[in-house]
Amino acid sequence: MTGPTSRDLPVPARALAVGAHPDDIEFGAGATLARWASAGCEVSLLICTDGSKGTWDPQADLAALVAVREAEARAAAEALGAKGEVVFLGVTDGELENDRATRSELARWIRLLTPDVLLGHDPWMRYRLHPDHRAAGYLVCDALVAARDPHFFPEHGIAHHRPDALLLFEADEPNHAEPADDTAVAAKVAALESHRSQYESTMFISDDPEAGAAEQERFRAEVRSRMVEAGEWAGIALAERFRLMPTDR
Repeated sequence: MTGPTSRDLPVPARALAVGAHPDDIEFGAGATLARWASAGCEVSLLICTDGSKGTWDPQADLAALVAVREAEARAAAEALGAKGEVVFLGVTDGELENDRATRSELARWIRLLTPDVLLGHDPWMRYRLHPDHRAAGYLVCDALVAARDPHFFPEHGIAHHRPDALLLFEADEPNHAEPADDTAVAAKVAALESHRSQYESTMFISDDPEAGAAEQERFRAEVRSRMVEAGEWAGIALAERFRLMPTDR
């Protein structure tokens, strides 16, 4: 993989990151958002689904899980230093679609929050299995086009808005790097660890105190290792990778 063609956007005044599930944003762009937030950026998070399938327990109380995951997402935003909105579209986990109603709602939030940078999943990631990640990626791209042009969804009654940049995380062909430092990495890890309901199913951290402590250290090392790898690709110490997309095509 060749290195980036661009690196280190100017810190935006406002950024909006869109994830399919609670914790997706933190995995994809947590360090970048934390660094921007510490530099004064108003960071907002929008989560498309309710996270109700985020457990391996077939007997789980799903309504309770939804409430837990919402609280975890708010705690994660706080760990990132995000001072903007934390928005939950509330679509049932596993059933997200790039339909008109959902696209309209996301475009409405883009117009309301007026982000300079919009972030989301790369919908063109090859061999992606989870349908929510694919749908969320297409939603971000299509809602950006709708939000920027005045004749889409005039019923919003809100001025149209075009972000300056679109950054796609989990990128199939990354072309842009955002640098990170130890403080940003620590904030990313803290935000991810706020999602305690996902320790077993996503981070593979057990409830056993002794084993869990070792597994938590392994998880932290893995997060940092991925950022070291991205940094090597970018020619810097630590980084997150993205596909930087123009917003005027």
